[in-house]
Amino acid sequence: MNDEQGATPHYEAGPYVHYCEHSGCKEWGSFGFARGRTEPKWFCFVHRPEWKSRHEAQPQH
Repeated sequence: MNDEQGATPHYEAGPYVHYCEHSGCKEWGSFGFARGRTEPKWFCFVHRPEWKSRHEAQPQH
């Protein structure tokens, strides 16, 4: 039994293209960063933000 009977198939028109969001940059945005369920922001290698892991971001006591 299929639980998706009657569902409309989703067909992509092609790859999703996202460019670096740094002002003036036209490079491919291959690094996506998001907090929680927000829409990701995309950056190229040069402009990617310094992203700390969850362990590094926790305060040290």
